[in-house]
Amino acid sequence: MASSGRRPEHRGPPELFYDETEARKYTQNSRVAEIQAQMAARAVELLALPEGRPCLLLDVGCGSGLSGEHISEEGHCWIGVDISRAMLDVAVEREVEGDLLLADMGDGIPFRPGTFDGCIRRCTFSISAVQWLCNADKKSHSPPKRLYWFFSTLYTALARGSRAVLQLYPENSEQLELITAQAMRAGFTGGMVIDYPNSAKAKKFFLCLFVGASGTLPKGLGTECADGEEIHQAKFTQERIRFRNAKGKSVKKSRDWILEKKERRRRQGKEVRADTKYTGRKRRPQF
Repeated sequence: MASSGRRPEHRGPPELFYDETEARKYTQNSRVAEIQAQMAARAVELLALPEGRPCLLLDVGCGSGLSGEHISEEGHCWIGVDISRAMLDVAVEREVEGDLLLADMGDGIPFRPGTFDGCIRRCTFSISAVQWLCNADKKSHSPPKRLYWFFSTLYTALARGSRAVLQLYPENSEQLELITAQAMRAGFTGGMVIDYPNSAKAKKFFLCLFVGASGTLPKGLGTECADGEEIHQAKFTQERIRFRNAKGKSVKKSRDWILEKKERRRRQGKEVRADTKYTGRKRRPQF
């Protein structure tokens, strides 16, 4: 995972970061192309599409169409959405087979209900497209609201029983919880599939989201220990059961636990009382 100093989202909004120079440099990098093909292949695999018929997929943050090439090779049709005009211009020059749309996914997915059979998310070396929404690039931007609007409109645009697979490079646990909380609020169930969790270089995070009835969370690659036991994947449901196996959590009802809970609610855009020296202090029994 790239260090925070190298992450593109800290250098400015995506439509400015991916200018004409950056778009061409990104697309012409053979290593980038190879990694994008591998990521797209894994994402399509996790979608668990029905065999024997072509599907219509949504590629959010499609860029110059590197991921879309794999979708086309698999016999599926796709529509790509990206906020960078320079990236889409390169995709047009490359004559990709998918249809392209210039749009900000923070403003929502502008398609009719049930249009797509699945959705994948493009990423660069250090960031997934959805992670741009975690930043407020304008005064009017509210990350929780933009994330919720994206996930709620994506949920509507997907056919019942379909999936969305988002490949992420989480900056920290707080960012991951912000993203998953808004996905759950929008109606999705699912969880995090982690490939090669014990490898520093090969480790990959895939947020696998279900539309409608909850499905079985796919197994991550390389998730069996030497003794044959499987490493558990993080799973959440509509009942908000999330990351039950996470370590280092504060004791429930303690001051730290209460402060952490209040901070999570603030990140979700909810109104929370201000912290004081009395926060979390036990009250004396009333006689």
